[in-house]
Amino acid sequence: MTAPVTVRVRVPASSANLGPGYDAFGLALALYDDFEAVHADAWFLEVSGEGAGELRTDGDNEVARAIQRVFAEVGYTGAARIRCENAIPVGRGLGSSAAAIVGGLLLGNELADAGLSNERLFELGAELEGHPDNVAAALFGGFTVCWRDGDTPRVRRIEPGGGLAAVVALSDAVLPTSEARQALPETVPHEDAAANVARASLVALGVALGDEPMLSAGLHDRIHEPYRAALIPDMAEIRDVLVSSGACGAALSGAGPTVIGLVSGATDDDALVRARGVADTAHARIVATSGNRRIMAVGVERVGTQIVCEG
Repeated sequence: MTAPVTVRVRVPASSANLGPGYDAFGLALALYDDFEAVHADAWFLEVSGEGAGELRTDGDNEVARAIQRVFAEVGYTGAARIRCENAIPVGRGLGSSAAAIVGGLLLGNELADAGLSNERLFELGAELEGHPDNVAAALFGGFTVCWRDGDTPRVRRIEPGGGLAAVVALSDAVLPTSEARQALPETVPHEDAAANVARASLVALGVALGDEPMLSAGLHDRIHEPYRAALIPDMAEIRDVLVSSGACGAALSGAGPTVIGLVSGATDDDALVRARGVADTAHARIVATSGNRRIMAVGVERVGTQIVCEG
C-alpha cells in the first residue's frame, strides 16, 4: 500500500487534572490545532496562529519529533514539511504540547503507512509527553482517566452522561509544566491524599452520570493546587469568580495558569449556551477588578483527534 503524499489532522485542546484527578483526568475541548504534512527531503515547519515566532521550525519541534518517533518505531526513513495552524494557546495549561505530539504521531502514522493502533500511539504519546492525561483526552476525546500498569500507561474513556461545556480564564503569563511540577512536595499528608481519592471519585461519577451537584462537590483539590498558588497569585480569585458567575465548579487547567470552570446542561449545546453566559458575567467582574484574564466559553470535544484530509 502506498503511503499518502500528504495528511492533515485536527487535534483538540485538553484540560488535565480537573481538580483532584492529578495526572489522571483529562477533558477534550473544542479548540483545535490543525497540522498538515507532506514528504520532503529535510525537516521544515511553518507555524501560524498561537506560538508563531516562538516555536521551533526544524526537526526539534514537538510535531516533528513525534513524527520521527513513529518513523523509528517502524524503521521508516524520511522527513517532512509540516504546517501548523494553532488555536490552542502555548504554555497556558490547555494541552498545546500534547496536541503537537498527538498531531505528529498521527501524521507519522499516515506518512509511513505504519498502521499503529490508537492504543500504541497513546503509549508513544505518553512516553514523549512524560505523562498521559492530556495525550489521552486529545487522542480519544471526551473525559479520560489514566493510570499506569507498571511502566505501561493505560486509559479508559468515559462518555459524559449529560451536556457539558467549559469556561476558561486565560492568563497572559506562561507557566511551563516543569516549573509547576517543581513547586510540588515529594510527599503529601495522608488526609489530603484520602480527601482527593473521594473528590476524584465524585468528579468521575459526576461526569459519567451528568450529575451537576456531584461534579460540583468533586472539583476540589488538596495535593497540587495549594502548592501552585504561589505561582498563580490570582488563582483563588478567578476560581471564585467563575463559580459565582454560574460554573458548577472550577480548577486549575493542567499546571495552569489557566483556570477552567465546568458548566452542565441538558445537551452539549445547552451547556455551551450557559457557558457563554458564565463567561460574559465573569469577564465583566474581572474587568471591574482590573484583572487581565481573557475569558472564553468552549464546548467539549467528544470525538478526539481526527484525520480530516489525506491523499
